[in-house]
Amino acid sequence: MKKNKGKVNTTEKEFVFGFRAGRNDCVLKVPLQFPVQENVSDLHGRLMLLHKIPCFVENELRSTLSMFIESETIQDYDREAELALQRLTTGEVDINQLTNTWAKTYSETTLEHARPEEPSWDEDFADVYHELIHSPASDTLLNLEHNYFVSVSELISERDMELKKLQERQATEMDKVIHRNKWANELKQVTHIQKQEYQEWVIKLHQDMQNPNNSTINEEIKVQPSQLTEESEPGVRLYEEQRQLEESFTIHLGAQLKTMHNLRLVRADVLDFCKHRRHGSRGTKLRRLQTALSLYSSSLCGLVLLVDNRVNSYSGIKRDFATVSKECTDFHFPRLEEQLEVVQQVMLYARSQTSKHKDQNGSSCEDKNQNVEKNSSNILPGEFYISRHSNLSEVHIVFHLCVDDNVRSGNITAREPAIMGLRNILKVCCTHDVTNITIPLLLVHDMSEEMTIPWCLRRAELVFKCVKGFMMEMASWDGGISRTVQFLVPQSISEEMFYQLSNMLPQIFRVSSTLTLTSKR
Repeated sequence: MKKNKGKVNTTEKEFVFGFRAGRNDCVLKVPLQFPVQENVSDLHGRLMLLHKIPCFVENELRSTLSMFIESETIQDYDREAELALQRLTTGEVDINQLTNTWAKTYSETTLEHARPEEPSWDEDFADVYHELIHSPASDTLLNLEHNYFVSVSELISERDMELKKLQERQATEMDKVIHRNKWANELKQVTHIQKQEYQEWVIKLHQDMQNPNNSTINEEIKVQPSQLTEESEPGVRLYEEQRQLEESFTIHLGAQLKTMHNLRLVRADVLDFCKHRRHGSRGTKLRRLQTALSLYSSSLCGLVLLVDNRVNSYSGIKRDFATVSKECTDFHFPRLEEQLEVVQQVMLYARSQTSKHKDQNGSSCEDKNQNVEKNSSNILPGEFYISRHSNLSEVHIVFHLCVDDNVRSGNITAREPAIMGLRNILKVCCTHDVTNITIPLLLVHDMSEEMTIPWCLRRAELVFKCVKGFMMEMASWDGGISRTVQFLVPQSISEEMFYQLSNMLPQIFRVSSTLTLTSKR
């Protein structure tokens, strides 16, 4: 037996096995490293193969090898234990430090000494809110939410007016940044305070309602007066209400077991499904109640928002959506900026893992160069990220689908990344209880000169047919659940074009019934 110079904690021992083959006495001598790291059965198989051991001594070799490894290993452990005891008796090891280390290791690895799992505030609040919103206190909750919304909305209006005055005076860029930071910090502080106050009040109200002898519960529910009035102040409104067209259809899809779905063709601005009305309009309170009732349910509402490849809220439709989402405090989910930060972190991690996987598989130099040229902080066309909201008018989930300028051309096919992105979004809807989804029919939110009538008809026909095919697949994804799909066209579409599209839809989907509505939001 000799020490291995390269490895301090291993020793080399010789295994000797004798057997008789015919008239010959054979001896097998093999050096083994202890402690043995590999499986005994694997080691036995290697010895049989490398040294061409006869098969009639296979079992004897296995048992002898196992006994040798077991006995030598026990001897090594006994030897190390004796040395450790010697160091303990001679005072080389601090006995107090040793006992503390043992006690700490035992407490950390034993279940009975583990710390009890702390209750999650978010989960408790979600359960309590879901119970209260389905109780007589629902009206009070909505009134309180609306009061918070009014105060934040007024603060944002003041901010916008202040920023407009700053721009008119042509202040220096540094002054603008300072003022913007001031309003951003104040807005963040106000929403944080509102969220904390609201959640604490909800928890307290739920506790009071559990006490049947509490005589002040009715007064507590009525403490918040309603501001969801039917008054209108056109001069105060930030967005102008426009005439909305809508046509509804009922279809049955499926090969054998057919599933009923509702289809709607709607002409409206995409942000109309997100905005609250500060002073209320017909159906405002009803929409807010419906959205609140289904927040923690299996009937969520989703919206597809077409964005560029940058995960932020600095420009275009993303900035407008961020402004709408800030007007009302979200009492259940993180702020939009925080959600986007998480998306960026997850995306960077996913990109790094993909690069490592390609490198391990020996990707070509050309592929590596392409990966270097791509900005890992950007998403690709057809990819999407999701944000959750409880503060939007009619939407719980927003699918931010990345599209490029190619969607404005007239020659895209069913393999277009944006089309495949819609398929993946519908699949997520099936697996995550989103039963109402709004899709931009033309894959654009605004019209331009090249989008002629033939262009619109071709694009609508393509999207209709692709979505129909995806809906046929839904039966295999979710077992056949009835859903509502809204096809959204820009507000600038003419009524004549709208009705041409409404005539195309039943021809493609083979509609069962039709209901035409003309409304004003």
